[in-house]
Amino acid sequence: MDDDLLCLHREWQVRAREEVLNVFGNEKPDFEGLSRLKIVTMILYETLRLFPPAPIYGRRNKDEVKLGELSLPAEVLLIIPAILVHYNKELWGEDTKEFKPERFSEGVSKATNGQVSFIPFGWGPRICIGQNFAMMEAKMAIAMILQKFSFELSPSYTHAPVAVVAIHPQYGAPLLMRKL
Repeated sequence: MDDDLLCLHREWQVRAREEVLNVFGNEKPDFEGLSRLKIVTMILYETLRLFPPAPIYGRRNKDEVKLGELSLPAEVLLIIPAILVHYNKELWGEDTKEFKPERFSEGVSKATNGQVSFIPFGWGPRICIGQNFAMMEAKMAIAMILQKFSFELSPSYTHAPVAVVAIHPQYGAPLLMRKL
């Protein structure tokens, strides 16, 4: 989904490429440099907000718990709709459906006003163990592509995200890539 959004918002593709070339030049990306990719990170976070890998997930409470005025007995299965949280206008503003990586310019905590409202990998003690690896892998792939190519969506592309375990493009995301 990230490539789709960088195709639709070319200015962000240009900004990300400038950052990647500034940090790595034509050298192979390394771990230390990946941690300095602020614009790429903002783009990834906004992509994960719009298209969380797991749009919903479930949790079962072990003990009785009180949530505000609501009392839940033990063993209740709670369904957490990450996608609805990520599109909540009260949490994210009226432009919640728009691709705006600048939301994350000062980090996740500032973007969410300290609330648990950005949950693409879950939250708390059961957060996805692969989160850091997935982010590093995505940054590496994006950096390597941006170093050598510009890209745009193929005219055959149809925007149709579908959720089957994870959100992905139903008909793929054919890209036209041009060597720089």
